[in-house]
Amino acid sequence: MALGKGRLEAFSDGVIAIIITIMVLEMKVPHGESIESLKPLIPVFMSYVLSFIYVGIYWNNHHHMLQAVRSVNGGILWANLYLLFWLSLIPFVTSWMGENHFAKWPVACYGFVLIMNSFAYLILVKKLIRHHGEHSLIAQAFGEDWKGKISVCIYAIAVGVSLINTIAAFTLYVVVAGIWFIPDRRIEKELNHPDAEN
Repeated sequence: MALGKGRLEAFSDGVIAIIITIMVLEMKVPHGESIESLKPLIPVFMSYVLSFIYVGIYWNNHHHMLQAVRSVNGGILWANLYLLFWLSLIPFVTSWMGENHFAKWPVACYGFVLIMNSFAYLILVKKLIRHHGEHSLIAQAFGEDWKGKISVCIYAIAVGVSLINTIAAFTLYVVVAGIWFIPDRRIEKELNHPDAEN
């Protein structure tokens, strides 16, 4: 049965806003008034900035994706919850990684959570395409999704690298964020196409 997408959008926006709020609350005020007192917070801040960008990318892409569909169903609702579950773990691994100054297991777990977010997002996309059909607007917009596949490969490499060199792994996470930070125009292009229809 097809359902309206409004509640899914509103709920997702609310959860993502809470995720960002939790992340910023994890940044504790330093004890001291000198600039030096901020030094121990640098890894925490770096982790926060990267995770903020990732959550922002997911929110942006989630918003655009839902503009390309008319309705949802029960399977899509569960797939969306599955994505929100993995997104909700970002504050935990962000804090763990920052507080432990990029130790190997926190950095590896951060990458694992990023991989699971990618898979969850892919599942949601596949559910939406199945619901709307292979010739739908969303199917045309996503195509082969090489960007997503390359991202998962880099994440997997970064997880392995994190056991040897955590800074190199963190750099790879930054690279993937940079790839996605460049706006993805596929959906906008399809939406603006004269023959576009969901």
